[in-house]
Parts: sequence; C-alpha cells; structure tokens
Amino acid sequence: QVQLVESGGGLVQPGGSLRLSCVASGNIVSIDDMGWYRQAPGKERDLVATITKVGSTKYADSGKGRFTISRDNAKNTVYLQMNSLKPEDTAVYMCYADITHLVEIYLYKNDLWGQGTQVTVSS
Repeated sequence: QVQLVESGGGLVQPGGSLRLSCVASGNIVSIDDMGWYRQAPGKERDLVATITKVGSTKYADSGKGRFTISRDNAKNTVYLQMNSLKPEDTAVYMCYADITHLVEIYLYKNDLWGQGTQVTVSS
C-alpha cells in the first residue's frame, strides 16, 4: 500500500513562512512528477507547483517569487517552502505524486494524493 503523508501546515501571520513536506511510502518502484495543489473553502482545487524527477519546476502565478518546490528523491519527499504568506493563501494543501508501485507481482502507475494539511494565514 503506497501512501503520501503531508506535514508542516499550521497557523501563521501574514508575511510569515511555512515549509510543507510530503513523504511517499510503500512498495514504490519510482516516482515521476510530484507537486502541490491547494483548495480553499468553496473553491476548486488549484495547482500550486510541480517538480519533475530531474528537478524542473512549474509554479502557478499566485506563488511565483514566494513559493519554492523541491524534492529529495532518496527520501521520496517533496517540499514546499512558502514565504511572504498572504491571507488568500489559506487553504488545505495536498501533495500528489505520479508513482510506479508494486502490488503482488504487478506494476501500477498512478497519480496518488495525500490527505492534505491545513494552512491558515491570519493575524
């Protein structure tokens, strides 16, 4: 069973910083793209940032210049450093990973999601 577990969310004042982490565990053969999405109450899930296996990154306009995505392939972990946080960044942040994994003798390749971590930016 492969799972993604996020951590690092919390309450922070405007202008503050948070670092989110997401660890993938289980019978993992390889991980291609990883990334972060967020969903605010009453809104759709939006892309925050993605990173390929070799480190190429993409960011939504909302986070450019403030957010940095990175990954540690040896630890099956993706990070999101968020600086200069704004109240409009408040949302549940979810990580995803395009994972090839082994179930019995079969290989599966799926986009898998974590459960999310709450980020609240408020004074």
